[in-house]
Amino acid sequence: MFPQGCQQDGDNGSDSMGARALRRWADGLTLGRALLGLPLLLALGLGQAGIAWWLLVLGGLSDAADGWLARQAGGGTSWGARLDPLSDKLLLLAPLLWLGSGGILPLWAIWLLLARELMVTGWRSDQRDGAPASPTAKAKTTLQFIALLLLLWPWQWQAGLQTAGVLLFWCSLLLALWSGLGYLGHGASRP
Repeated sequence: MFPQGCQQDGDNGSDSMGARALRRWADGLTLGRALLGLPLLLALGLGQAGIAWWLLVLGGLSDAADGWLARQAGGGTSWGARLDPLSDKLLLLAPLLWLGSGGILPLWAIWLLLARELMVTGWRSDQRDGAPASPTAKAKTTLQFIALLLLLWPWQWQAGLQTAGVLLFWCSLLLALWSGLGYLGHGASRP
């Protein structure tokens, strides 16, 4: 009934207690990542760049950990499959909007990215398994994360790293638009 690797929430079939516990931990990490966007924005707004940077690192680590836990369980929950991309968007778009408001990145580019994210997230939420991200979309998210780590770097060599972060942001925007066209072009199939 559910695609391979994605379990129905509360499925009691041959699911072991250990696998269910791993899925709960994965879902908890995903939810925690969704909630990190607000404290990250507050830290940036209060001039606490170091705290903001570490919150972003924590969010990135939680993304890796929830995926690993879900794979160890033989697949995540359908709830987790839907929440995971939304959590990524909240974690990454919050500091991007802050950077845009400060003139470090152009707001029009961030709004273009936001429009793409809303379109793709809407399409993916209609899919039974949350429609796993395409390889291009995964590369886009990785580039965005690295770009933000460089753009928000609060210590030495900030200017050089910020330039590299801006360059990676533009690369991630191109990948975002490319993968967004793939989602549009394939309609109900995956790019």
